[in-house]
Amino acid sequence: MKVTIVGAGNVGATCADVISYRGIASEVVLLDIKEGFAEGKAMDISQCATTTGFNTKLVGSTNDYSKTAGSDVVVITSGIPRKPGMTREELIGINAGIVKGVAENVLQHSPNAIIVVVSNPMDTMTYLTLKATGLPKNRIIGMGGALDSSRFKYYLSKALNKPSNDVDGMVIGGHGDTTMIPLTRLASYCGVPVSTFLSQEEMDKVAADTMVGGATLTGLLGTSAWYAPGASVAYLVDSILNDQKKMIPCSVLLEGEYGQTDICMGVPCIIGKNGLEQIVDIKLNDAEKALFAKSADAVRAMNGDLKSVLA
Repeated sequence: MKVTIVGAGNVGATCADVISYRGIASEVVLLDIKEGFAEGKAMDISQCATTTGFNTKLVGSTNDYSKTAGSDVVVITSGIPRKPGMTREELIGINAGIVKGVAENVLQHSPNAIIVVVSNPMDTMTYLTLKATGLPKNRIIGMGGALDSSRFKYYLSKALNKPSNDVDGMVIGGHGDTTMIPLTRLASYCGVPVSTFLSQEEMDKVAADTMVGGATLTGLLGTSAWYAPGASVAYLVDSILNDQKKMIPCSVLLEGEYGQTDICMGVPCIIGKNGLEQIVDIKLNDAEKALFAKSADAVRAMNGDLKSVLA
């Protein structure tokens, strides 16, 4: 099984590292436009093989898409961060052009690949990739909900003072500070609702902390996080390559589900060898439905900036 990761920055390299030492794929290709960068990252990770015990083959390449041929999954992390003075429209325009070009190039060499989109703004880039490639919806998956949910479970475990692996929780909606929806009502500790252990005020704080989880790390690190994002991508790739049928919140095309159409947003999905295999219909209450609709409005407004790219 072969995985290509386009963009060898912190997130892409961490994803390659996790995939390698967990033995998720037999080959990982790192691709980047910066001369020698992907080659160096691949070499550095490869030199961990004898100490961490993996046999994954790593290949680095500077923009040579022929090295990606035959990939089962392609992860797109390419794009630039928003710079001072740059408008949202300018950022979307630049990243949309990058992501569209990457998708077209990888599909020339791996026409059957499932594409996992990580580039931001993630929901909009997922929608762009779907529209630009014309691929069926099961083959285009945005990663954001997996990361947001991992942060949600982290904050739940802290509030509960219980192990993270005993906590279950899910974040749906858009992948953004103001658009994500941590479902505190459905969160649980060893199958017991967290409301048994936490007050409403405590649950509200967990939700609020989750929503600014990325911004909190950026403030501390001075840059975007990479360990949890990279591991979240690897977790999603693992479910695809090994047909694990895990339920993971992902940004996928909605065609009437959750009351929305022609938009990619985070919803609970069954992820297996065919990519998206099922959208799970969680019965939201009226307040959650209203939040989801509001989130969809914000994502749809951002999608409007794609008109020139998709024209």
